[in-house]
Amino acid sequence: PGLRGARGCRAELGSILLLLVLYVLQGIPLGLAGSVPLILQSKSASYTDQAFFSFVFWPFSLKLLWAPLVDAVYLRGFGRRKSWLVPTQYVLGLFMIYMSTQVDMLLGDGEGRGPDVVALTVTFFLFEFLAATQDIAVDGWALTMLSRENVGYASTCNSVGQTAGYFLGNVLFLALESASFCNKYLRFQPQPQGIVTLSDFLFFWGTVFLITTTLVALLKKENKELTPTKEETKGITDTYRLLISIIKMPAVLTFCLLILTAKVGFSAADAVTGLKLVEEGVPKEHLALLAVPMVPLQIILPLIISKYTAGPQPLNTFYKAMPFRLLLGLEFAFLVWWTPKVKQEGGFPVYYYIVVLLSYALHQITLYSMYVAIMAFNAKVSDPLIGGTYMTLLNTVSNLGGNWPSTVALWLVDPLTVKGCAGAQEQTCGTPVAAELCTKAGGSCVTTLDGYYVESVICVILGFGWWFLLGPKFKKLQDEGQSSWKCKRTN
Repeated sequence: PGLRGARGCRAELGSILLLLVLYVLQGIPLGLAGSVPLILQSKSASYTDQAFFSFVFWPFSLKLLWAPLVDAVYLRGFGRRKSWLVPTQYVLGLFMIYMSTQVDMLLGDGEGRGPDVVALTVTFFLFEFLAATQDIAVDGWALTMLSRENVGYASTCNSVGQTAGYFLGNVLFLALESASFCNKYLRFQPQPQGIVTLSDFLFFWGTVFLITTTLVALLKKENKELTPTKEETKGITDTYRLLISIIKMPAVLTFCLLILTAKVGFSAADAVTGLKLVEEGVPKEHLALLAVPMVPLQIILPLIISKYTAGPQPLNTFYKAMPFRLLLGLEFAFLVWWTPKVKQEGGFPVYYYIVVLLSYALHQITLYSMYVAIMAFNAKVSDPLIGGTYMTLLNTVSNLGGNWPSTVALWLVDPLTVKGCAGAQEQTCGTPVAAELCTKAGGSCVTTLDGYYVESVICVILGFGWWFLLGPKFKKLQDEGQSSWKCKRTN
């Protein structure tokens, strides 16, 4: 069997590489969407704008809502997965090429015209929606494209591919887009612009999307699925009924409510810190480049952590990591406060970046401990009869538990900020109108208390509250018997 396994892997190398490419392509819109907030921040958009834009990251968490549709509807002659993959990738490619002509206008030209946040949000929301749909199709195709013994490579392709795509769309893009980075490291003659602009980048990847999709459409045949497996229910309405019946189970309902509130304490640290650092003058491409030394950490960490989460009680790891991650949130706030104090003429000293890197690395360790623990728990309790749907549901809820607090955290930064009017008595700066009056009276608006600090403290208090009051309840879920998680079949 050893030999056959080895041959199997080699025989399917083509399929494995194709999956890798498809997952890389999916990571690119994700990475680009992740770089837009940093660009907006350097064009001094408000935090309310940032909160609005953060809805862009929701479709990936919500894809469960239309996944049953993607699974059930297809053109038989063309292939169950290609029916969705090919159109979504063509639309993505054409959309990117069209966007490349519009995006400079949307980001604002700096001459009095600010960024058009609504248009950017709608555009990137559609991008992410299409990428999420492509993800559903690729995930499903991976299961039939690879043979039984190699199906484990699918999740490797997913994590490696998406990370690589995100890297290309985010880190590489921000570095090549930055004039100062290109002049310092990549050029002999300085120039006012970076090597690429967002529109060049969109045009390039749009073209890559169109070429790859055409090749997949023409060359790659789907394996005929001999008989629909037991997992495939009778149709779309059945799947939705099944989802509702899963959610109604008391154990699942408790899990959902707890995981939807568990991440509130991390929202300020996760969503606002990076933007605050950009606001304080840290170059956005330097922040993005901090992701590079994190890649080996992100590969090694899950391997180490899964040793601890493999047993019957994965949630213990989640519980133990939580207070450390909450305290790191305070440390992040301290980092933001410290940033302007160490700023020099030419930027920031090396030791500053080392401190940021170490903070980020420690944060990644706690983040991954919690993430891997939740994934392990979801895999452990998912009813094997329905497999995919069940696990996706639990993962969807965990993702949403991170999305909504981030959006709320960004939304609240501005309202929680206290501004005073310096140089003019009797004036306040609470509202834009008041701020105008303050300037008219010869004063200027000064931030007396930054909303980010207020939020950081509130978050830590809420987080520890959850940890003390609800954490033990959450841990108890792993002592529930299998029957609590099994679906009652109504046949």
